[in-house]
Amino acid sequence: MQKENLDSSNPISAENKSQTNLEVSQLGKDKIIERHLRFQDLLISISTKYINSDLSDIDKLVRESLQQIGEFVTSDRSYVFSYDFVNNTCSNTYEWCAEDIEPELDNLQNIPLDYITHWLEAHKKGEAFYVEDVSLLEEDGEFGLRAILEPQGIKSLITIPKIKNGELIGFIGFDSVKKLNSYSKNEQQILFVYANMLVNVIQKKEYEERIKAQNKKQEELLKSLSIQNEELNEYAHVVSHDLKAPLINIHTLVGWFMEDNKEALDEKAFKPLHQVLFNVEKMDFLIKGILDYSIIDKLEAEDKLVNFNLITQEVLQTLLVPNHIHVTIQENLPSLFGNTWRFKQVFQNLIQNAINYCDKENGRIEVGYEEKDTHHLFFVKDNGIGIKADYFDKIFKVFTKLESTGSSSGIGLSIVKKIISYYNGSIWLESEQGVGTTFYFTLLKKE
Repeated sequence: MQKENLDSSNPISAENKSQTNLEVSQLGKDKIIERHLRFQDLLISISTKYINSDLSDIDKLVRESLQQIGEFVTSDRSYVFSYDFVNNTCSNTYEWCAEDIEPELDNLQNIPLDYITHWLEAHKKGEAFYVEDVSLLEEDGEFGLRAILEPQGIKSLITIPKIKNGELIGFIGFDSVKKLNSYSKNEQQILFVYANMLVNVIQKKEYEERIKAQNKKQEELLKSLSIQNEELNEYAHVVSHDLKAPLINIHTLVGWFMEDNKEALDEKAFKPLHQVLFNVEKMDFLIKGILDYSIIDKLEAEDKLVNFNLITQEVLQTLLVPNHIHVTIQENLPSLFGNTWRFKQVFQNLIQNAINYCDKENGRIEVGYEEKDTHHLFFVKDNGIGIKADYFDKIFKVFTKLESTGSSSGIGLSIVKKIISYYNGSIWLESEQGVGTTFYFTLLKKE
């Protein structure tokens, strides 16, 4: 009876044992899954911190994440290396060490790549280099992999390549010193994601530092330009004053001489003196033009509503218009907000330019205007000599003149362009040789 009881219990015992093994196996799988989920959550937490933190302290963030990952995978040392393929070396840039573990960062600078050919080959393929048990590596000489790792007390290690824009730039690594350590395929994949995160956050810091350097350089450049402009402005005023004084003296002395000797000398003798006066006036125009050009964007006078009909009439009164030239100005010109002197300079130089290059017995100059949706369009039209198309851009450059005759400075159109650009407008021309020229310019409407 007892034997029967024993025999009848055997199948039940085996079934219980099998069930227990299944439960243990399932429990192990559940723990693995639960560990992987915690690993992923840790990575998400680190990623969130990278996104939300001030990257000015990126070094601290990287070291903290190295500690968090290192502790999770139970390594004793985690680190970041950068490859330098120009000098054929690599260097340790970040490191975290567990308690009682000697840091190696200072000892691992500019390491020849010949010492780590094993994992370099793996990294170039985009693969991890993983050694679960260093003691099982073959004895491969003084500079072999085992000879490098064992003096550091490394029992297990894994290194993951860092790749930026398809280029290998370094790796992250995890050393186990106190005990052997193993990494599942899933854990290795998560470490690859972490390596990519490091690449992105360090790259972002590099971009920010580059932008900061550029901004600082730009600020220094603007400051330097401001100082130089101020010095040039002062220099222009000083030079103009110093130049104008002798010019006035020359003009006065020559005038006196010509007046005192008008009966003693003939016209032939006076011709070179007239040439001197002509060149003195030309120099005076040039100095005035340089001064006007230099102060266009430095005027301190306040802007106000300017009546363009009024200022064009005032400009016309200051110009010497020959009797054979007739100037007409449209009556419905607008009133715009800006600086009176600048606007007067525009019309003064454009009308004077039209006068200078009029070759007709009946010269005509017309100042007109059209209102557009977003801007005001003005024009100054003449029936003068016209301009070759090759000169359309050149004439707006300083000291450029169509002809070398005449006392004009060659700065007038440059002044006009600079003023229109100051107000964010545009200027251009249409011209036909022998027929005439029309200059157009726009001024934006205030929103």
